[in-house]
Parts: sequence; C-alpha cells; structure tokens
Amino acid sequence: MTAENLVAFNLLLAAAIVSPGPALLYMLRVSVRDGRGAGVRTGFGLGLAAAFWTLAALLGVEAVFTLVPWAYGTLRFIGGAYLIWLAWGMWRGAGTAPGEAAEARSRSHLLSGVLINLANPKSVLFAAAVLVVVFPKGLNAGEIALIVFNHFAVEAMFYLGFATLLGSSPARRLYLDTKSAIDRTCAGLMAALGLKLLLDR
Repeated sequence: MTAENLVAFNLLLAAAIVSPGPALLYMLRVSVRDGRGAGVRTGFGLGLAAAFWTLAALLGVEAVFTLVPWAYGTLRFIGGAYLIWLAWGMWRGAGTAPGEAAEARSRSHLLSGVLINLANPKSVLFAAAVLVVVFPKGLNAGEIALIVFNHFAVEAMFYLGFATLLGSSPARRLYLDTKSAIDRTCAGLMAALGLKLLLDR
C-alpha cells in the first residue's frame, strides 16, 4: 500500500460524503436544529459506523452477503424501516417549536449518527467496490487499521466543517424562521431514501 492509494481513497470518500444521502441530510438538520456540538457528535457517530463498514468490507463481509442473501435483505429492511421511522418523527415535529419537538432527545447524538450509517448495509458494498479498485491485495493488519482510522478521520473532518458552518447563529436563525418547511422537506427526502433502501434489489 502506498500514499497514492490513500489519496485516491480519500478523494473517492470525499465525493461520497458530500453526495446527498441519509447521513448527510440528518447531520445537517441536527446541526442547524441543535447547534454545532450536536452536529459534531452526530458526525463522529456517522464516521464510526462508516469506518466499521469499511472494516467489514476489508474483512470480506460483502462475500457473506453474497452467500447468504437473506442476511443482506434483513439488514436492508431494518435500515429502510429505521429511516422511515426517523422521517415520521421529523414530519410530526415540523410544526412545533424546537424546545417542544416531539422527537425524543434522550438518545445521544453520537448514537443517532452510528445508527443512521449502520442502517444502510449498502455502505459495505460501496466500500468493497472502492477498496478493490484502490488498494492492492494482501493488506496486512497494520495497513487495514490505517485505512479504517483514515476513513474515520476524513469523515470526522468533513462533518466537523459542516457542523461549524451550519451550527452558527445565522444558520440557526434561518432554520427557526423556516422550520416547518425544512423539517417536512427533510422528512420527505428521508422517507424516500428509506423506501429506496427497502425496494432496491
């Protein structure tokens, strides 16, 4: 493995992070709703789960999904249902003030971030495809650990930037002024992503 391999991996990873999806959508909404700290914790949770999927891909879990299709189907169903459940919570809380929102706040933002990315088992298939193209075969344990840590660090850096930008006072004021429309739009997109996860083969 060379430094060029890591650079190529990071470029592909950056493109994936900024692509619209449930992880980015949820993290951005948490940042403007609950502030920078909540956004950072959510982002770290997302990064931990994403790094886990990369580790799983490096260990060959995508081969297990191929050999045992029902395991992948079960995870996909649970993930899609979870995203739809989150969308329903966003929709119900759209008309309430932030302090009165119906969504439970007892669950930590870190755990929420982990669950959002664990809810998408397609991440391991994406990671496997990227890893096969970018890295040579026969990686040793140290190289695997470096790739996984690098993945977490890149995700954390991006989400820290997003949380800092969107957790600012002007961004939060804009959110409060348009809360209902933003929350319902986010809910619709999250539900659509959940349905896509449920229906895709």
